Amino acid sequence: MQIYSDKLHHKLQILASRKKATQLGGVNFSSALLLAPMASICNSPFRLLMQELGSGGSVSELISCHGINYANDKTLNMLYIDPREENVGIQLFGEDADALSASIEKVLEYGPSFIDINMGCPVKKVVTKGGGSALLKDTKKLSTFLKVIKKNTPIPLTIKIRTGWDDESTNADEVIKVATDSGVEFVAIHGRTRAQGYSGVADWDYLEKLSSVAELPIIGNGDLHTPGKVRARMEVSSTDALMIARGCLRNPFIFLESLAEAEDELHFGACDYLEVLDRFYQLVCERFESEKVRLIQMRKMIVWFSAGFKGAGRFREGVFKGAGLSEIMDLSHQFFMMNETFEKNIDYSKSFMSSGHG
Repeated sequence: MQIYSDKLHHKLQILASRKKATQLGGVNFSSALLLAPMASICNSPFRLLMQELGSGGSVSELISCHGINYANDKTLNMLYIDPREENVGIQLFGEDADALSASIEKVLEYGPSFIDINMGCPVKKVVTKGGGSALLKDTKKLSTFLKVIKKNTPIPLTIKIRTGWDDESTNADEVIKVATDSGVEFVAIHGRTRAQGYSGVADWDYLEKLSSVAELPIIGNGDLHTPGKVRARMEVSSTDALMIARGCLRNPFIFLESLAEAEDELHFGACDYLEVLDRFYQLVCERFESEKVRLIQMRKMIVWFSAGFKGAGRFREGVFKGAGLSEIMDLSHQFFMMNETFEKNIDYSKSFMSSGHG
């Protein structure tokens, strides 16, 4: 079934034909460009949207193993995988191997392709309990931790980490060795330490060094905000795949645009963004019955998509003042249609979501 207009569909098909499937451990991805897990963003509607726009696979937002074990309704709803989704991993966080193992039994009912353990989240409320990046501190304990989880995981087990806790303890090489010995099938690495949070720049020199000697497939992540940066990294990288996070929030076409060649001369304009926004609205309404939830989901996506278009600042104010879903969707149609003759121009020197989300 064709989802988009003939014009947009044609552009997407040209670029999608360049995708090359890749296998990481026991998981087959349709492309080596994957959607990174982002808290409060990577739910099933967003993952499916990015899949339609070229991502080779995805990982859910981080989900508490304790919330699953307590049968918390909100947490269990986060486990949902749309039947149309492919190559989806569920990312769990927690500090206790037994609790994580217990939660996986429930997670398997939702049909993920793999289980991913979050070992990179820098948020205080996660690390103070011993989860997220705190798991990087003691590799001796980590070995037992991962082996217990692996023993109770009948599908591929993967981890997402950072380069270390801080500059004095960059130990991703040790963590990868432990992961290899514990039966982990691939490792995604964000090129910053926990202490950096999302400031500074990702250390790609270190990521390339790690991937060149690792026995496991390595996925690189960090600062891949534009198609140009993704293309440049693909040309030189020894990593087995790349994960894109914040870049797709302001450019949902980044997975396919990164595969473009100079002679393509393909351009995604404001009306293309509007089509994608309408598609996301459809997916959100299919998944969520609550008008409030739908409004929250659409409002943030509208704001991100509008970045770089003429009059975006004033438009965002209107979106946040808009009382209802129909009102902000009407505003969005007016805004993007008025921008069809203008080029999207984002100032990437300015910080974007530097408090989190990969």
